[in-house]
Amino acid sequence: MDLSRLRIRRAAGGIDADAKLINRTALGFALALIAFGFWKAGFDPAVVIRGLGVIVVQPDILINDYVARAGLGPAFVNSGLLALSTWAVLRLVGVLISGPALATIFTVAGFALFGKSAFNIWPIMAGVMIFTKVEGRPVKDNIIVALFGTALAPIVSEVTFGIGIPAPWNLVSGIAAGLAAGFFLTPVARGALDFTRGYNLYNVGFASGFVGTVTMSVLRAFEVPLSGGFAWAESGPDEILPFLALYFASMIVLGLVEDEDALGGLLRIFGTTGRLVADYPRAFGIGATLVNMGLMGFISCMLVLATGGDWNGPVVGGIFTVVGFAAFGKHPLNALPPMLGVALASSITHYGLDSPGSQLALLFSATLAPISGAYGPIAGFAAGILHLTLVHTVGHLHGGLDLYNNGFSGGMVAGIMVPMLDWIKERTRHES
Repeated sequence: MDLSRLRIRRAAGGIDADAKLINRTALGFALALIAFGFWKAGFDPAVVIRGLGVIVVQPDILINDYVARAGLGPAFVNSGLLALSTWAVLRLVGVLISGPALATIFTVAGFALFGKSAFNIWPIMAGVMIFTKVEGRPVKDNIIVALFGTALAPIVSEVTFGIGIPAPWNLVSGIAAGLAAGFFLTPVARGALDFTRGYNLYNVGFASGFVGTVTMSVLRAFEVPLSGGFAWAESGPDEILPFLALYFASMIVLGLVEDEDALGGLLRIFGTTGRLVADYPRAFGIGATLVNMGLMGFISCMLVLATGGDWNGPVVGGIFTVVGFAAFGKHPLNALPPMLGVALASSITHYGLDSPGSQLALLFSATLAPISGAYGPIAGFAAGILHLTLVHTVGHLHGGLDLYNNGFSGGMVAGIMVPMLDWIKERTRHES
């Protein structure tokens, strides 16, 4: 079912009532992260401030786990502060907090556990806004691209803190690099959407991969080495999983309480392909969307448990991203096939399920959910297998400067598979 053909749903409380609940949900999510972070930091402001300082000066190329660098408490406070900032920016520019906005807030919060800080996101966003001003369009037209575009935040941090430029020119250079990356990102993102035709949910991640690759190519041409080091906390579920389970359960309960047709709406969500642009709150109501988000959160946690994954910043960031996009294209029926495809491919290749790249691919491969939604679970399963083989390779192109490496890989998979799937579909139709 193509979501663009659906009529906008107006629940008993209307779109305005749904928007208010979405706002409270997003704000509550940010505050819950901050509260959890302070709890894990022993409610010691000095520990939090010290940890946030460590986070700000990180070069931040993939993979840089803030739980390993700064501790669990400061990492979650950073996540909550950036989620809160994202929510505030969307409110300030007058964007309706709906499916895309929820996906943005949860994604920024997720990557604020391993790559985004209160320093490195703003130059990228400012660069997108400069392009928007030059183009003569309202700020809110490109604000979602600006927020997702913080995938390129490592460019700012690496130039500022990682390549040896003396102060204060390091700060000037880092901000300038971020402004340039953000400026060129918007037109690239539009072209990327044409290439993937909406079958890669992390479209800005795909576009960011190209901007990151160009940036990395320039650095390599001048033999400028990157300084970021790999950081990955190998930790169990005890400290994090109870918080996640409680939060996802509360989403399901809230959805059921707020909308008497939540389960009916959920079944209608299951009938969609998820192809961009799939705004579930607008089409089916926030109640059904919250239930879908909570379900996808539990499914993601169960997959991590079943595969013996680590419970650290990147993995939790992946879970948050899955949950966010459960308001914007993902549901269990279309997301599980590519995720299971990654699980199989990891098991039969030398990459293994326990490698960091495979653990992240398991979660982020749900970017290809629209393929299984439109072409069936076998196609989605095959997309997951191809995604795993590509995601371990394409990171070398941008050198870790694109945090959404799975979005970059997912765009390639969609661009390769969709024309072939269309050809097979057309040929089968003619033969029958």
